[in-house]
Amino acid sequence: MENRNRFAFGKKNYLIMFAGIIVLALGFIIMSLDKEQYGLGFMGITLGPIVVLIGFAIEFMAIFYKDKTNA
Repeated sequence: MENRNRFAFGKKNYLIMFAGIIVLALGFIIMSLDKEQYGLGFMGITLGPIVVLIGFAIEFMAIFYKDKTNA
C-alpha cells in the first residue's frame, strides 16, 4: 500500500497562499484609502490594482509550486 499525502498542497504552498491573501487584502485596503472623489487618485487607480495583481500572481505561484524534497 502506498503512503500518499492526503492534502493537495504542502506546507510551503499554504504559506505562500497565505502571503498572497495578505497582499491581496493590502491592495484592496490601499484602494479604499484613496482620498480622491470616487477613488480616482493614484492609490485607487494605480497603486492598489498593481498590488492586487501581485497578490494574484503570488496565489498563482502557490498553486504551481512543487517542493523539491517531496518529489
